[in-house]
Amino acid sequence: MSLDDLRFDNSWARLPEAFYREVAPTAWRDTHVLDLSPLGAAQLDLEPASIEPQRLAALMAGRELLPGMRPIAQKYTGHQFGTYNPALGDGRGLLLGEAMTRQGPVDLHLKGAGQTPFSRFGDGRAVLRSSIREYLAGEAMQALGIPTTTALAVAVNGERVMRERVEPGATLLRLAPSHARFGHVEWLYQQRDVEGMRRLLQQVIERHRPALAEAENPIEALFADVIARTAETIAAWQAYGFVHGVMNTDNMSLLGLTLDYGPYAFQERFRPGWTPNHTDAEGRYAYDRQPGVALWNLMVLAQSLTPLVDAGRLRDRLDDFEPALEAAYARRMRARLGLAESRDDDATLAADWLSLLARHEADFHSAFRALGAYRGDDESRRQLAAHLEIPADDPALVAWLEAYRTRLEEESRSAETRQRAMDAVNPCYILRHRPLQQVIAAAEAGDPGPLRRLRERLAVPFVPHEDGAEDWTSPPPRDAPPVVLSCSS
Repeated sequence: MSLDDLRFDNSWARLPEAFYREVAPTAWRDTHVLDLSPLGAAQLDLEPASIEPQRLAALMAGRELLPGMRPIAQKYTGHQFGTYNPALGDGRGLLLGEAMTRQGPVDLHLKGAGQTPFSRFGDGRAVLRSSIREYLAGEAMQALGIPTTTALAVAVNGERVMRERVEPGATLLRLAPSHARFGHVEWLYQQRDVEGMRRLLQQVIERHRPALAEAENPIEALFADVIARTAETIAAWQAYGFVHGVMNTDNMSLLGLTLDYGPYAFQERFRPGWTPNHTDAEGRYAYDRQPGVALWNLMVLAQSLTPLVDAGRLRDRLDDFEPALEAAYARRMRARLGLAESRDDDATLAADWLSLLARHEADFHSAFRALGAYRGDDESRRQLAAHLEIPADDPALVAWLEAYRTRLEEESRSAETRQRAMDAVNPCYILRHRPLQQVIAAAEAGDPGPLRRLRERLAVPFVPHEDGAEDWTSPPPRDAPPVVLSCSS
């Protein structure tokens, strides 16, 4: 099966015309594919070898479409940094078509496809830097088991694009079951288009959550589903130190996916109040504020649903968010700490561990990996302390390890079994800033090899590899400044 064999059923294009504008992609010159994701190909029921490079390049250049595609730019709105913006929509990306696969529908969305009626003052282009960042983020998040959009491929073209500097142009072929956003519902609420909202939500239910159609109120049931899935996703972000950086409501998925990677980053030296977004001076979207922002965004969605669902019922559903978040986070953290059973004090144990890491600005990810080797004796305590760059006699470390050792003794599995379980959820490879910048620089210089190699590591992040000259695992130097990124990242 090849790209041309994909079958498209473009349900979004069957909605009323106000939901979108039909737009042909802009044709970019000298486009070639830098890397193709086997994970992305599998989502489309394709083997990577069956995808003809020239055909894919023509598609990503905006020069040719696949049979059955109908490119559109979606209209939505949203709250950006807490302020409603009515002028949003797909400003540089197009939904090319909705492919029907064995797993269900998959959107093929071309980012960097050129200007649309919703571009405002933007040029509709994407740069290689941001395209690689989103491409690798999808790979990393999927491998960690975090709900996310992904991508089939990333391509560079012959255009030169002005951002903070002049950069190579690029396109990303993004994949997702749907790009339906909180912002779509907000737009219809602001337009007082109740029937349009009903039609959109019924389509989401029919296409993606068909079991909810049997509920007494399917739209209320969909809202409950959005709450539960959002809680799961945010809990996974927190457990793996992911900072989205721009949690506007238009960047929130009705399917609970991580959507629109801009100034994101993973924690390295742990700073709970950090955000990589340099425009977020007040830290609205900092790591430790993400759960609260998610709830705020769900409250905005609830308000938008009031024409269709009783407000009291929506408030009752919102009360489910925090317990769902806490349960999902506890489950993730128990696994990362090597705890097979649940105890009442586990939340305190996890919080104290993170406080210890934050106090010493220890590396978030290698700390969990190193903890797997702890055996409860003085020698393994010294080894762990050295790895964390913490004094072995640090009172907080000694006290925490004693509490941890006592907690482990409540379980029956061996230290070796625990370490294997921890190694299966604590990655060797995380998408660190310095290797990411090195990969981008190499790609901009015409060498896609490091991009491919890093993508391969991120796709199997729990398996250590000894080969290769690149250092994908070292934390930044202790005196390195925190990562700061722009919204064009």
